[in-house]
Amino acid sequence: MKFLILFAVIAAASADFLTADQAGVLQSAWSNIKNSEVDILYAVFKAYPDIQAKFPKFVGKDLDSIKGSADFALHATRIVSFITEVVNLSGSEANVPAIQTLVSELGNNHKSRGVSKAQFNEFRTAITEYASTHTSWGDNVAAVWNQALDNVYAIIFAKLG
Repeated sequence: MKFLILFAVIAAASADFLTADQAGVLQSAWSNIKNSEVDILYAVFKAYPDIQAKFPKFVGKDLDSIKGSADFALHATRIVSFITEVVNLSGSEANVPAIQTLVSELGNNHKSRGVSKAQFNEFRTAITEYASTHTSWGDNVAAVWNQALDNVYAIIFAKLG
């Protein structure tokens, strides 16, 4: 399940697309944490166990015991790779349709799995908390990060209904 994040992340996906400068800020911040896939997913599950319960392979399992598993690492990599793809596409108006397609598909896939808007918001809170404590974070990064997430979440929430 690509929870994304957003990453779910994270990009210019609406009329309020990120400028090249804003995308540079986002890409710089993301590049500092994108190789911490397992830690990111662990932080999300730790903060919001109800999200862990949406993953069939992880339901009812002790978080600390699954953190080191291949399944956990694989899924964490899928989530972070999706976010990275969207982040890398940000900053160019020409890429907005591609971002919209990717994020729309994510929204549709998660709707069929019963993921709620509240759980997407929980994911947003957890990944923002992780990012804000593991990369350079100031008002400029926070503003771009939130704009990118607002753009992505507008598409996801439209799909969730």
